Amino acid sequence: MPVKGSKGWIAKGLAGLCLIAVIFASWYYFSSSSSQPADNALYGTVTRNKIEKSIVSTGQLEPKRYVVVGAQVSGQVETIHVDEGDVVDSGTLLVEIDATVFETQVQTAEAALEAKKAQLAQLQAEKELAELREKRNRNLFAQNAVSEDVAISSRIDVKVLESKITASIAQIKADEASLDGDKATLGFAKIYAPISGTIASVAVREGQTLNANQNAPELLQISDLTTMTLRAEVSEADVDAIYRGMPVYFSTLGNARKFYHSKVRQVLPTPTEVNDVVLYQVLIDVENPDGALMDAMTTQVFFVEDAKDEALVIPLGALKGPPGRPFVLVQEGGELVRTPVQTGIKNRTEVEIISGLQEGQTIVVGQRSTGAQMSGNNRRMGAMGGPPSMPRRPRGKI
Repeated sequence: MPVKGSKGWIAKGLAGLCLIAVIFASWYYFSSSSSQPADNALYGTVTRNKIEKSIVSTGQLEPKRYVVVGAQVSGQVETIHVDEGDVVDSGTLLVEIDATVFETQVQTAEAALEAKKAQLAQLQAEKELAELREKRNRNLFAQNAVSEDVAISSRIDVKVLESKITASIAQIKADEASLDGDKATLGFAKIYAPISGTIASVAVREGQTLNANQNAPELLQISDLTTMTLRAEVSEADVDAIYRGMPVYFSTLGNARKFYHSKVRQVLPTPTEVNDVVLYQVLIDVENPDGALMDAMTTQVFFVEDAKDEALVIPLGALKGPPGRPFVLVQEGGELVRTPVQTGIKNRTEVEIISGLQEGQTIVVGQRSTGAQMSGNNRRMGAMGGPPSMPRRPRGKI
């Protein structure tokens, strides 16, 4: 007779929950035990190898140190002494701008300065003569040979000349400073390399007219390619794991088999947003003595979170069970034995075994596709190799 009322609904609910629990338990048991036919198992071997957990990103190379050389004076480009790709030392003459106007200014200033110096010499001579007159008139006034007005006038003449000489000296200093400025401007007509490096680009041509009244026109760029900086873009989800001094290695798009090793210099605090994805730039410096790394090269970058050499390693697919109690199915004497293990470093494909397994043991790493047909006497090892077919083992022994 069916149950009526609320008790009936409770009974039905409990029955449903029990049925779900039984189904889940059965699924878990069959998926995590060796009750699957051994003929369909893929086998592998516990090996000792290097294992690494890393964060993967992309980046672009640029010179760590470079200078954009500009012009400080206006004029026509007269001579360019370098080409793109040339290696130059600091102080090398790069570009010459027509300096006719600046040379004229310097010559005019020099002539004006010489005139001011000649005027100063004249004033100094007049002062010397005035001092002699003042001395003579002072003596004559003491003997009542001249009036007091003559003596006072002689003394005033000396002071006036002294003031004129002081003003002339000041004017000469100002003209000398102006001349130095004109000479500096003349010097700007020749542009020298501020650093040693490689001419990365030349932005002007001979005969081109430059206007430096509002800003400095760009002439060329010098890049020091002996040390490159890699700008890697790391997502917001991974950037917390990046730290200064973190080991890094990378390869370029043109040579994916050669890796360059370095460390993180810094993480820039301001992110960029690309297609609603927040990315942080991580700077990595790398030495480039042979010049193999060039500006704007695209790279694949690996930030090493953890790594260990000579570790016991198995494929990640061989690990079964809940996260807190993992185990591995080990082949022993024709049977599969559930063996608890303790794990260490884990990446997308492999996991380190700290305890529970030994090197060389044969383990189940997965299951062969049910559609694959294999002959009875020629069954081969799976993805990593395995033994020939074994008799099915009763479920209760695992």
